[in-house]
Amino acid sequence: MSLAKERELESRYVMGTFARADVEFVDGHGMYLEDDEGKRYLDFLAGIGVCCLGHSSPVVVDAIERQAERLVHCSNYFYIEHRGEVARRVSELADRGLDAGEALGWKSFFANSGAEANECAMKLVRLQAHRAGSSANTIVCLNGGFHGRTLETVAATMQGWLQDDFRPLPGGFLAVDPGDVDALERVLSCESNGVVAVMVEPIQGESGVHPLGTDYLRAVRDLTREHGASMICDEVQCGVFRAGAPFAFQLAGITPDVFTMAKGIAGGVPMGLCAARPELADTYHPGDHGSTFGGSNLAVACADAVLEELEQGRYEESAERVGTYLMRGLATLPHVTEVRGSGLMVGCDLDGSAPDAHDVVASALEAGLVINATGPHTLRFLPPLICEETDVDVCLDRLGAVLS
Repeated sequence: MSLAKERELESRYVMGTFARADVEFVDGHGMYLEDDEGKRYLDFLAGIGVCCLGHSSPVVVDAIERQAERLVHCSNYFYIEHRGEVARRVSELADRGLDAGEALGWKSFFANSGAEANECAMKLVRLQAHRAGSSANTIVCLNGGFHGRTLETVAATMQGWLQDDFRPLPGGFLAVDPGDVDALERVLSCESNGVVAVMVEPIQGESGVHPLGTDYLRAVRDLTREHGASMICDEVQCGVFRAGAPFAFQLAGITPDVFTMAKGIAGGVPMGLCAARPELADTYHPGDHGSTFGGSNLAVACADAVLEELEQGRYEESAERVGTYLMRGLATLPHVTEVRGSGLMVGCDLDGSAPDAHDVVASALEAGLVINATGPHTLRFLPPLICEETDVDVCLDRLGAVLS
């Protein structure tokens, strides 16, 4: 169907929750997308970090075909193949680098999105406190963070423009500034706050790719332990090998109590997952939480195949290598004032004489490059993890022409 017809149908029948770019993608292979007129675009967004193995990856296509021929869904009332295998892979990846005596053996809950995975984490830490006889229920979150679009995760997302139109929001959240250890310590030390957990993104993505830094993440870990609170790491965007490690918290040498993931875990098939230390995970009893579609046959088959490929393909090494190459190249472009990120999760700021970043994104699209803006002065890059230096060269050439 043509772009014009699709645009007409969506304007009439689809809720206007997205300001879509004026292009209709109909095909894609590897690092490239193709529109309805046959034009090809180098993709440095990957469905917002979702298509980790690129478009039409043989790994994902084969997993979908093989599983769809057998079972797509049969409900969580029954055991199925791949669910346990994926949970084991996640546990082993999270324990990577730890001595045998330090390995935790994480337990997972399967969801359909990052927001659902985060809801699972928040319910879990509150339930643990309740079953321990405590009335504490406050979760401390960071200004500039982003945890989802449900009412509960919007309440945890400390950005007024996302919250104001939807009040009253669920309570039980407090905000502190990222990097301010003293402020966090004051909040945790005040018993009347009743803090059960601190929830952080090791790299804040929607605010423009801001790594929290090793020192701050270690301070959060130390303070939560000291005050008997859980540490939750939201790895929805920065996890699953994107930042140069299986999970971004590993770059800081810490181990949280709970962490969440989604986006790239199944290579484009919707899936989210919440993993917790066994003693915390066992707080959940049958009926305490659930999901009709979470951990479906199709999703876990794809996740099993994708995680196997990511484990065997040394993608954390290539993400770090190619990401460094991208950051160095971006720093040489006109109007770029700062570049930051980790692995293949990269952001850059533009100076005041540059066009609005959203206009830069639109011009880049015309030039055959898909990127993203998180604000009027910030560009974001989340290419597939199959990205190589030659792809970066094309990206820099096209973006440089737009910025010149």
